[in-house]
Amino acid sequence: MHYLVFLRCTRRIFLQILRAESQFGFCPIFTLFLSLSPPPLPQVNVCWPVGSVQLPRFTLLESGSLLVSPNSRGIDEAAADLLVWARTRITKPPVDQSVIKGTKAVMSCGVTHDPSVSVRYVWEKSGSVVDVSTSPRLRLDPDGTLHLSQTWSGDIGTYTCRVTSVGGNDSRSAHLRVRQLPHAPEIPSAALSQVEKRAINLTWAQAFDGNSPLIRYILEVSENSEWTMDRGDRGWLIPARSYQFRLCAVNDVGRDSSARRTDRLSLPEEPPSAPPQTVIASGRTNQSIMIQWQPPPESHQNGPLQGYIIRYCLSGLPVDCQMKNITRPDQNNLLLEDLIIWTNYEMEVAAYNRAGRGTYSHKVTEWTLQGVPTVPPGNVQAEPFNSSTVRLTWSAPSPQFINGINQGYKLLAWEAGQEEDVTMVTVRPNFQDSVHVGYVTGLKKFTEYYISVLCFTTPGDGPRSPPHRLRTHEDKPGAVGHLSFTEILDTSLKVSWKDPNEKNGVLTGYRISWEEFNRTNTRVTHYLPNLTQEYRVTGLTALTTYTIQVAGMTSKGQGQLSSSTISSGVPPEMPGPPTNIAISNIGPRSVALQFKPGYDGKTSISRWQVEAQIGIIGENEEWVMVHQLPNEPDARSLEVLDLNPYTSYRFRMRQVNIVGTSPPSQPSRKIQTLQAPPDISPYNVTLRTASETSLWLRWVPLPEWEYNGDQELVGYRVQYSRETSKEGVLSHVISDRLEREFTIEDLEEWTEYEVRVQAINGLGSGPWSQPVQGRTRESVPSCGPTNVSAFATTSSSILVRWGEVPQTDRNGLILGYKVVYKDRGSDSVPQYWEVEGNTSHSVQLSGLGKYVLYEIQVLAFTRIGDGRSSRPSILERTLDDVPGPPVGILFPEVRTGSVRLIWQPPAQPNGIILAYQITHRRNTSNSNAATVDVLSPSARQYTASGLKPESVYVFRLTAQTRKGWGEAAEALVVTTEKRARPQPASRPTVPQEDVQARSVMLSWEPGSDGLSPVRYYTVQYRELPDSNWTVHSASVNHEASSYIVDSLKPFTSYQFRVKATNDIGDSEYSQESEAVTTLQDAPDKAPTILSVTPHTTTSVLVRWEPPAEKQINGVLLGFRVRYRELQYDRLRSFTIRTINSPASNWAELTAPYSVRNLSESSLTQYELDNLSKHKRYEIRLSVYNAVGEGPTSTPQEVFVGEAVPTAPPQSVTIQSSTATQLDVTWSPPPLDSQNGDIQGYKIYFWEFQLQNETERLRTMFLPELGVKIKNLTGYTTYMISVAAFNAAGDGPRSPPTRGRTQQAAPSRPSFLHFSELTTTSVNMSWGEPGQANGIIEGYRLVYEPCTPVDGVSKIVTVDVKGSTPLWMKIKDLADGVTYNFRIRAKTLTYGPEVEANITTGPGEGAPGPPGEPFISRYGTALTLHWTSGDPGRAPITRYVIEARPSDEGLWDILIKDIPKEVTSYTLNLDMLREGVTYDFRVIGVNDYGYGSPSAPSPSISAQKVSPFYEEWWFLVVIALVGLIFILLLVFILIIRGQSKKYTKKADSGSHSNSTSLPLSHGEMVRLDEGRFPALELNNRRLSVKNSFCRKNGIYTRSPPRPSPGSLHYSDEDVSTKYNDLIPAENSSLTEKHSEISDSQGSDSEYEVDQNRGGQQKTHSFVNHYISDPTYYNSWRRQQKGVSRPPAYGYTQPEPLHPQPLAEQDPIQPTTNTTPRHPPPLPKGSRTPTPSLLSCSVSEPPSQHGTLLYSSRPPSSLGCSSTQQPSYRGASPLSFEPRLTHCSQ
Repeated sequence: MHYLVFLRCTRRIFLQILRAESQFGFCPIFTLFLSLSPPPLPQVNVCWPVGSVQLPRFTLLESGSLLVSPNSRGIDEAAADLLVWARTRITKPPVDQSVIKGTKAVMSCGVTHDPSVSVRYVWEKSGSVVDVSTSPRLRLDPDGTLHLSQTWSGDIGTYTCRVTSVGGNDSRSAHLRVRQLPHAPEIPSAALSQVEKRAINLTWAQAFDGNSPLIRYILEVSENSEWTMDRGDRGWLIPARSYQFRLCAVNDVGRDSSARRTDRLSLPEEPPSAPPQTVIASGRTNQSIMIQWQPPPESHQNGPLQGYIIRYCLSGLPVDCQMKNITRPDQNNLLLEDLIIWTNYEMEVAAYNRAGRGTYSHKVTEWTLQGVPTVPPGNVQAEPFNSSTVRLTWSAPSPQFINGINQGYKLLAWEAGQEEDVTMVTVRPNFQDSVHVGYVTGLKKFTEYYISVLCFTTPGDGPRSPPHRLRTHEDKPGAVGHLSFTEILDTSLKVSWKDPNEKNGVLTGYRISWEEFNRTNTRVTHYLPNLTQEYRVTGLTALTTYTIQVAGMTSKGQGQLSSSTISSGVPPEMPGPPTNIAISNIGPRSVALQFKPGYDGKTSISRWQVEAQIGIIGENEEWVMVHQLPNEPDARSLEVLDLNPYTSYRFRMRQVNIVGTSPPSQPSRKIQTLQAPPDISPYNVTLRTASETSLWLRWVPLPEWEYNGDQELVGYRVQYSRETSKEGVLSHVISDRLEREFTIEDLEEWTEYEVRVQAINGLGSGPWSQPVQGRTRESVPSCGPTNVSAFATTSSSILVRWGEVPQTDRNGLILGYKVVYKDRGSDSVPQYWEVEGNTSHSVQLSGLGKYVLYEIQVLAFTRIGDGRSSRPSILERTLDDVPGPPVGILFPEVRTGSVRLIWQPPAQPNGIILAYQITHRRNTSNSNAATVDVLSPSARQYTASGLKPESVYVFRLTAQTRKGWGEAAEALVVTTEKRARPQPASRPTVPQEDVQARSVMLSWEPGSDGLSPVRYYTVQYRELPDSNWTVHSASVNHEASSYIVDSLKPFTSYQFRVKATNDIGDSEYSQESEAVTTLQDAPDKAPTILSVTPHTTTSVLVRWEPPAEKQINGVLLGFRVRYRELQYDRLRSFTIRTINSPASNWAELTAPYSVRNLSESSLTQYELDNLSKHKRYEIRLSVYNAVGEGPTSTPQEVFVGEAVPTAPPQSVTIQSSTATQLDVTWSPPPLDSQNGDIQGYKIYFWEFQLQNETERLRTMFLPELGVKIKNLTGYTTYMISVAAFNAAGDGPRSPPTRGRTQQAAPSRPSFLHFSELTTTSVNMSWGEPGQANGIIEGYRLVYEPCTPVDGVSKIVTVDVKGSTPLWMKIKDLADGVTYNFRIRAKTLTYGPEVEANITTGPGEGAPGPPGEPFISRYGTALTLHWTSGDPGRAPITRYVIEARPSDEGLWDILIKDIPKEVTSYTLNLDMLREGVTYDFRVIGVNDYGYGSPSAPSPSISAQKVSPFYEEWWFLVVIALVGLIFILLLVFILIIRGQSKKYTKKADSGSHSNSTSLPLSHGEMVRLDEGRFPALELNNRRLSVKNSFCRKNGIYTRSPPRPSPGSLHYSDEDVSTKYNDLIPAENSSLTEKHSEISDSQGSDSEYEVDQNRGGQQKTHSFVNHYISDPTYYNSWRRQQKGVSRPPAYGYTQPEPLHPQPLAEQDPIQPTTNTTPRHPPPLPKGSRTPTPSLLSCSVSEPPSQHGTLLYSSRPPSSLGCSSTQQPSYRGASPLSFEPRLTHCSQ
């Protein structure tokens, strides 16, 4: 290239040729330097291609300059313009940088250039252009700055920035260094030091430093699973421990996290470097010492301990030591036995391991406990000291034979033949004197004794010395017995006595003396021989009181005098009772009684007796002798001791003289002794195992008399603690006084406890019971082993190690361990590796997954089951290995020339995948022709191109870890575009021989693959009869045509189907296979034991629930019961036992299982019998089918020997004692069904048919066979059932037995109401007693005016017989007077009364009196007319008409409920008694009640007008006609001469006349419109002297008094329209004679008696109307010869034609007759039931009339008749006394 440079101005021009290198060679560059004065020109570079400078005038100099020679032709000049740009230069070049991996790097490239020149930046790395568009991490700014983000090691290098422009080019370079974490040191190794102990040498190879110099190394060590940093000090390694190290490098970036580990290295064991800790010793017995210790600190054990050496010897003596070797490292105590009694020993303990024995602990000293002396005291001498004391001397035994500290001596004395009744005196030791002296006092006088001495220490008594026989000295005798007097005369008497009870020697005789009372100078004394026991005293003065004394005599003198006073000639008598008993000084157990002596029976009182009712006070309660005071005749007070605290007492006294005992005094007042703490503890305390954490405590509660306080505050306190430790004593208070059991909860498992019980009340606590021991049931460990560690040994195994379970958490005997492990990254079920025996503490887990992170725990198990797993879980990964084949290979895109392959990582990577390798070739070609590609570990797809169409290719895919390439996965593909889904496989078949219990072999034939090879099959199944399909596997190998379907349920029907999958998709499912039923298998689950309870003393009842049917895995054939005896007593001091084979060694603690087969599959309970008494059994249960037996259930423990009674008490009988007490007796259950000692009985009692509401319980804690049930309700039927209980619980109840209490007084009537109150009458009703307490025999009504009436206060008493009626009409009241009514019911006796007051007369607001009525008469009807009066405060609602016979003066309601608008009323005379004169009056009624009555109407007779056939002339005519007829008949008979027939006709006529006599009297029922009957008798025959009878001329008498309670009505008589009462049975009401009260003169007393007819011989009438003289005449005697009509008779009433009364014998009982055809009744009457109508006739000889009653129902005051209640079966009753006396 040629350049011509023309210069317009003269200047120096330099042309320089520069060298530039390129890949094509050397290119000269011409540089034109223009030396211009200012400014300088930029350097111009001109490139001259090599070989282009060939002209002779141009010479290329060595310096690179081009020399242009002058042109020979000359010089040609030309002018031109030169344009010069500023040179382009890099002014801010990039600099070397060091960045941390992952951060950002910025390479700057600042350029200075001419503004008119454009610049281009190009960055190069190591000569290669950096294309920023290829990676988002790179960015080039317009100013040339290069940004690199997320730097990594690939970014390391030299970066060059090249700048090109027309103004020049420039370039600059800089180096980029990327720093990162250093790699872990390679090949770390650990080895034991050969130079020093407890040292490990570590070596490693230096690894990549991360492009930054290493600062230091970090060493971490792991002993178990946790990594800790090396402390840097020496001596921290512990022998016998295994260590693993890992080394980490550190640079300025940080620390590498992927440190490599060394192999685990264990230091050799060394002997323990520290002694056992906390060594203590305590004497247990006199020949044993318990030594206890704790292991050396774990860091000083220097290896697994193998045991301990105990060295012991006599303290302070030069003797050899003895050794005890303990081979169980877990034992931390030892009982040194066979030691010398009461000797001091020194002991030390050392631990040892396999390397040898460690150091001994410091010496501890301890004495064996004291023993009892082995020899008795010597030189024992005994002699009587006096009549009740013996003196002994002896010498002490040698100290070497005392075996302890001499606590003293016991002097023993006992009578011959009574060795158990020993008198003992304790004497303190005397160490100064060689001879000891002691005295035994309180002996019986003149009695032979054996005397012995023994020495004792704290543990007990030594042997007795040989006994010495001696007799106490003689003494004066006691009082003679039974002093009595007989044959008492004026001057003599006979004295008798018996020998003294306490002779105290040989009786030599008796002394008898007598003297006049208080005159000692008259004493006469006689001495009698010892055989004399009676003496006649003579020479006495008549009627003189003498004191007679008798005393026995021995050689020691006269004994105690027995004296008594007696009057000569006056025989002694039975004494009288004391009086005026007073009580004072009441304490918990004593009271003081003051009393006044009663009549002494003319002799002195020899003894005072105190009796008491205890607890229950009542007239019928038992009296018990509680105290006696003898020989105190002048006593006036005494103290009663030995009472029960807080108990009710009532006392009475008796006094005794020589004749006998007096009657009891009057009872004292009831007192209660003060409270006191309980005296006794509960007894029969037993403790049984209830569960793993509870004990069942039982006791017999205190009897009621031992409460000593308020029973509501009585309870029990339970105290319990561990038997081996008295610390941590716990207690629980039970507030129920009847509670007899308690479950102590929240205890430690498998721990021995000591328990005791005491009773408490409001005042304090009683004594503790004897302690009882019990052990909680064995359980599963409550925590896992300690120090669990794990480390991988291979790619499929891990070594696991662990320590012991803490002692407090073992909860039983450890039988082995289980390692629980699972893949942490999956949800799979944990797997178990069992290690039998409790000595193995490591296991190698094998068959694990490769390079899998496992979560590992360890648990311990006992015979009960598995305990808790260790915490926390240990994580350990198995080592890596070559991976498995990749999975899920598919070809989603297939072309004729290419395919795309996708896959998933291997299911078993077995390490970290580093790469994938794919090879592919035609299926027909050689493998050497395969194409191989290596892909990154993140690759999941690959595209192969350049394939031949319609060809089959084989693809192989394999993965790589650091261990190498793994197994390859192969897949075929066809390069075609005609692919389709596969066709379904054939119907699966299952050959029967391939059917197992939990799996089947499934076979099928593949279908067409659709030109796309099948990649895998999917197998589904469903359980019949369900219709839901479940996928069993979706990855069955594509080459498979059969498959094992596992995890099926045994004995279950299934169907199966298969589908194929290729690259295009899934085929349809195949047809379902035929139903296949898996075989039976052994059951999967055990039955659930619901309860195991003692049934008898040798059997238990097991109840269970069988497993679910699906868990039986077949047809249930039956059950198997396994049971064995547990020998817990051998484990009393058990701590831990080392066993290697749990099956054999556990048999040391338990017997082998016994098995019983139960072939009935429907059983849910079974009685396991023939067991041993008082043993604890373990029971398990399993089920079996045709294949085999399932697992056994969790063991259940039960104590055999205590069972509840299985039969109830027998022969329960009930005796009614009182109205509130039943005496119940029974026989115990049969002996073979008692199942232990009967501790008491429970008596359940309730009122008949009210069990749920009234059942009560009485518990007897003594096995008595009877009880008195008190505080019952009178005359009530009770059902009583008795159940026995023993220590195990309650037995069954006896069948209920019925009993009824006796009758008692009833309660008060429930109410007392009044109605129809007028000025002179009231209707009173009352309610039945709330508690009848018997059969109600009647009621007693008493009423009286509250203030005297006319100066007279009359009390009227009416006795109503029977339980009905419950109302009465009282008519004899005075107007405006307040009356007090009292009524009470009666059974055997009268109960309390209910009372009420009422004032007669109209109340305030009642109507005033109507106008005086007048009467008009029309034939047989009477019409009353009146005018309305003052209505009062309310309108009149109705009117009432009252009537009375003019001669009786008692008003009674005749018509009521007359409408208020009516002022007249017509009544028929048939309602009245014919021939009786009546007065009438009218009363208005409003809402305030009955008003004042009107004035009486004029008297009017109820006489009817006689018809013509009753006229005399009509009777004369009839008589004459009859006479003529008779004469004519006689004349005809005579003519015919038939005398015989004539005679017969005459007789017939005579008889006819005699039987057709008219009725002499009759009865009728008169009904008023008030719908109640007024019973009257017609044709009363009155005495001639009766003025009333003479005035009316018609003889009538009072009707009988029917008993309303005995009325009965027919079914059709239910209308409330009529309340009339017709008596249906014969009854009478009689009157009693007047009984005048002591306090008040009662005029009369009425008695209503349902049960008596007219049988009484005499009738008296007691009536308060007796004061009315107008009635006297009607009660005069009848004239002689005048016969009386029947006293009481009743027939069906017929007003016009009364029926004749049948005559009866007066002395015969009343009979009832029923008319065959009862005549019709008047309108308004009730129809009596025909069978109940009665007729009674009696003729009592009483001269008195009868008391007439009219029955009226009660009505509410101011109410109409339609509002009145209807009475059925019980008639209301009103009493209307009427005084009549009629003559017949």
